[in-house]
Amino acid sequence: MGAGERMRPRPWVLADCTLEDVRTSRFEVAVLPWGATEAHNRHLPYGTDTIETESIAAAAAALAWERGARVAVLPGVPFGVNTGQREVPLCLNMMPSTQAAVIRDLLPTLEQHQVRKLVILNGHGGNDFRQVIRELQPSTAVLLVQVNWYQVVPPTPHFDEPGDHAGELETSVMLHLAPGLVRPLESAGPGRSRTHRIAAFREGWAWMPRPWVQVTDDTGVGNPAASTARKGETYVALVTERIAGLLVDLTGADPSSLYE
Repeated sequence: MGAGERMRPRPWVLADCTLEDVRTSRFEVAVLPWGATEAHNRHLPYGTDTIETESIAAAAAALAWERGARVAVLPGVPFGVNTGQREVPLCLNMMPSTQAAVIRDLLPTLEQHQVRKLVILNGHGGNDFRQVIRELQPSTAVLLVQVNWYQVVPPTPHFDEPGDHAGELETSVMLHLAPGLVRPLESAGPGRSRTHRIAAFREGWAWMPRPWVQVTDDTGVGNPAASTARKGETYVALVTERIAGLLVDLTGADPSSLYE
């Protein structure tokens, strides 16, 4: 923005709203963007997950708002579960139990003001809110939903080698959403990841957290070399359209009668 210019308030973003805006809007769905603060190879900023998730939440809510859905995007949470990245400098960790406490503390406010659905829009692979939702749902009238934005649209055929951390998909998205924060791709590491020695983990039917410094030398998983802003723009548009459709559907849904 140039000097003296002001951002226009977005009535679907709670942080932009005034008291009068909130009083006159009957919000039906809240969206809680949840990211992380962690290294993303050598070319993406530590705030990548949060930047992506907040941007996609606001864009999807804008589309839903145009279609009559009254959606409130809450301030994003920039702390994710990073217990596997303890050795990487200043990768900030929030324990799953703390995440559960944060959501638990927010629910009474949503209930009191008749916000009947909460979508946790997740942008960090280390976060998993399914067990939190299973624990909290019986004690709240707010319908709880998790969406991982990076799983909404299959990466094929949009990316040659999407990767799963600071690779082609994520770098392309950042080149579209926040190009000024992306360092030259020549500075990025190759994002090579090592293969687990035990077959059960390679095959995916056994699971353990990945100790990050054993997996990758540059904190990336996936080669970002083929990333472009155009690929990111196309992919984000598809993701936001699909999430917007969900928000519209949730707005009109009765939580007590969701199955035909």
